[in-house]
Amino acid sequence: MMPLAMAKPGETFTISKITGKDQVRQHLAELGFVVDAEVTVVSELGGNLILQVKDSRVALDKDMATRILV
Repeated sequence: MMPLAMAKPGETFTISKITGKDQVRQHLAELGFVVDAEVTVVSELGGNLILQVKDSRVALDKDMATRILV
């Protein structure tokens, strides 16, 4: 497993774990980041990511992206 923050544009992953406090995990789940969901990195700049998840594009900062393990 590695943090999603280390992913490169064009790569697709399946989420295997989400870490952090309950409210952080709940917020990510509301955005579509749940275990076994597929996520594709659209672009990356300084660890901040734009991701494709469940037919939507979502921007995550580096701190939040490190909580998603793929």
